[in-house]
Amino acid sequence: MKNSLETKLGIFVVLVVLAAWAIIETLGSADFFSRGYHVTAQFETVQDLKVGDRVKMAGVEIGRVDDIELTSNKVSVVMRLHEGALVKTDSKATIKFTGLMGQNFVGIGFGSDTAPQAAEGTILESVEQPDLSAIMAKLDSAAGGIQNITKTFSGDKLDNILGPLTDFVKQNSAPITATIANVKNISSQIAAGQGTIGKLVYDDTLYNSALSTVTNLQETALSAKDALASAKMVMTNVSAGQGTIGKLLTDDRLYYSTESAMTNLNCILLKVNQGQGTVGKLVNDQEFYKNAKLSLQKLDKAADSLEDTGPLSVIGTMLSNLL
Repeated sequence: MKNSLETKLGIFVVLVVLAAWAIIETLGSADFFSRGYHVTAQFETVQDLKVGDRVKMAGVEIGRVDDIELTSNKVSVVMRLHEGALVKTDSKATIKFTGLMGQNFVGIGFGSDTAPQAAEGTILESVEQPDLSAIMAKLDSAAGGIQNITKTFSGDKLDNILGPLTDFVKQNSAPITATIANVKNISSQIAAGQGTIGKLVYDDTLYNSALSTVTNLQETALSAKDALASAKMVMTNVSAGQGTIGKLLTDDRLYYSTESAMTNLNCILLKVNQGQGTVGKLVNDQEFYKNAKLSLQKLDKAADSLEDTGPLSVIGTMLSNLL
């Protein structure tokens, strides 16, 4: 009897412990015994969120809701996070639900890599989710509007709307039939590759021409690219002082030679202007001019005297002068 009572008492204690543990786990009170830190987020509404609901990041539980209270037209939600939960200061908190009838939870985003890690008392930015009740109310209103629209289409109104259209079709059945036949004929010709549209659709000539044009443009672009490369090479050579133009642009010796030549020329012209040297005397000495003029006058008189003297006299005069 004693053993039976002790067995029943032991089973009862085990069941009580298991039940207590299940209740604590469901309410989230087990996190009270674990180390962690608190963060806060403020919402316009928390919907059906309760203390003890889960806090998740990317679907993984990282804590529980520790407290919910009203503060300054907002609802402040205090969350107790696990010690290893890597929540950043710019992470955003959102109240979500697992389904239409599921339990609510707080979802926290990863945040940026450069942001510091959240610490005790950090206030996270919140993102409001649409209220499920408001969504259902809008859906109900939309369904009522659709129902009212369907009610307006009674049999009489449909006859009033479709009656003129039916009469029009009956009165113009022949033209409509001819139009449909023409459309069918045109589509058949296009399918057979006839006409401009048919050739555009089925003939490869336009495609080949366009392809040839594009190829020519590509070849022209390559030629232009080669020409630009050649011009670039020429400019590089000129900048490096290669060739005649390069030497003219970069070599200072031509400049100094030209400067020296101009200096010498200026010196020569200065001496000529001062009457120095043969050319200077020719340009500036008046005596040379007078002597040259007198010699020309004598030569002119001698020529006149030779015209009056015979050839033999000229020869004799010349011989006498020689002897």
